[in-house]
Amino acid sequence: MSMIRDLRAVVRPSLRKRSASPYNAYDPTRDPSASTAVVDCAVYREGRRLEGGGRLTPREAMRRVREDGGFAWIGLHEPTESEFAGIAAEFGLHPLAVEDAVDAHQRPKLERYDDTLFAVFKTIHYVEHAELTATSEVVETGELMCFTGRDFVITVRHGGQGSLRNLRHRLESDPELLAKGPSAVLHAIADHVVDGYIAVADAVELDIDQIEIDVFSPPAKGGTRGTDTGRVYQMKREVLEFKRAVTPLARPLQLLSERPMRLVDPDIQKYFRDVADHLARVQEQVVGFDELLNSILQANLAQATVAQNEDMRKITSWAAIIAVPTAVCGVYGMNFDHMPELQWRYGYPMVLTAIIGTCFAIHRTLKRNGWL
Repeated sequence: MSMIRDLRAVVRPSLRKRSASPYNAYDPTRDPSASTAVVDCAVYREGRRLEGGGRLTPREAMRRVREDGGFAWIGLHEPTESEFAGIAAEFGLHPLAVEDAVDAHQRPKLERYDDTLFAVFKTIHYVEHAELTATSEVVETGELMCFTGRDFVITVRHGGQGSLRNLRHRLESDPELLAKGPSAVLHAIADHVVDGYIAVADAVELDIDQIEIDVFSPPAKGGTRGTDTGRVYQMKREVLEFKRAVTPLARPLQLLSERPMRLVDPDIQKYFRDVADHLARVQEQVVGFDELLNSILQANLAQATVAQNEDMRKITSWAAIIAVPTAVCGVYGMNFDHMPELQWRYGYPMVLTAIIGTCFAIHRTLKRNGWL
């Protein structure tokens, strides 16, 4: 036990330090907007983006919101702990949520800290490939965290995919929806993520269909079948990664769509039900992919076994045919003085005729029975 305590002391000293003083890296005299992780920062009032003579900083955005109303939307990409500390202190984010947002590698979830909702989404990107191989990467995952408060939304993105730029522009073109506040942004993000799942599921389905065609198509003449176990197993690994992103998100969307929350506008909550329905469809697809790949894998292994059995039957058949001349020639190859038909003039051609006739009869019988 003492060894375990020593190991914990070595591995997690920084975590205990953050727990005691989560923002000890924050300098209140320094503007948190100095972080290069800030991708975009804007204030929205009555559904319209307010321009501030250049790019707003998070501190300026919150000052405007507190003075004149509206809400701020701040987007960050892979911030470090020191970069995020100032923003976290400015908006009063909970240390545990901040730690999850910086460290990433979280499961999809929804947590409430005082007057802030913290949502984690897994983003999925389909990796284009000319040909599916046993080492092909089919899906690439990223993470998207969303802090939703009464007057702010903070999105933290990890990974090279899942940009929210187009989503922000689309929301800005619909002021009536954006006027619903931060919960409208949260819904749009959830809908954007799940729509990405649908697109990836359709692309993965095409890959699985191709594998299925290759498995059950007849092999080329003189060749082997168009797929192998490695390709099927690799696809199963990619589907499993997809499943880990989709399945845990069902519970958070259920909470957002069914449980009344102060931070979620009742009109927006209805739309979460539609997102939950779309997720359920994708979840069913992914489960079906996994089951179908299991069946394809078993069929592929069964076909390999059948092919081996066919090869063994052919080998056995030819061995039986060759056994006839081997036996006859072996008998007449023995050095005895008194053997039947040794002095007969037509003995040699008669034996050859008997060998050929017997081999032909065996070959015809085996071929009729499907062994050759």
